[in-house]
Amino acid sequence: MSNPRVLASTAGALRVLELRQQVAAHNLANVSSPGFKADRVFARADVEGGAPVADRGRNEADGPLVVTNRPLDLALEGDGFLVVTTPEGQRLTRGGSLGIDPDGGLVDASGHPVMGVDGENIVLPPGELVVSRTGDLQVEGIAAGRLLLVRVEGAEGLLMAGAGGLRIPPEGLELQEALGIRVHQGALEDSNVNPVLAMTDMIEIQRSYASLQRSVHVLDGVMDRVANSLGRLT
Repeated sequence: MSNPRVLASTAGALRVLELRQQVAAHNLANVSSPGFKADRVFARADVEGGAPVADRGRNEADGPLVVTNRPLDLALEGDGFLVVTTPEGQRLTRGGSLGIDPDGGLVDASGHPVMGVDGENIVLPPGELVVSRTGDLQVEGIAAGRLLLVRVEGAEGLLMAGAGGLRIPPEGLELQEALGIRVHQGALEDSNVNPVLAMTDMIEIQRSYASLQRSVHVLDGVMDRVANSLGRLT
């Protein structure tokens, strides 16, 4: 392999490590965010140049359930999301720390209305709320709607939208009814980030980055000496 190709390959590897570092830091920052799913970065060879390029995905495994005994805390078990309405459009979330606004609307932690199966935002009358495992809502024993629970074909393609929310990319993804998902009232789904593994990954990334940087400096010095030697021969 020629020196320019070696440099191009090394530069590609450095870019992959830079993205891995950013993602690892983001994962660690959200280790306590309910329902957060860890991102991951993996490298693949560029078809044309052979240099490594980064692909990004998401670990969709469920996080551990944490019992809170708060009636408005909901944890989802299985493949699916709640749907909330934001000024930028619909967003998907697994962050189930909900609240009730002054008008009785069910909202997420950011104050965004939670949608029901009828396509409307859920509004609850005063009283004790009970949420079934299938997302049916009752207040004082009277039916008060049902949570809209959806799954996404190719959920790893969802884009981060802040505050733990996810948005559908411009090319679109198919939304389906979330069959088999279970709702746990009085609990939250914790982040699925393993802090020990994430910290270990950051240390490994830093060491690999430093090693590649040293390699680049050595190769640059070799190429400089070769160029000077050739210049003296001409």
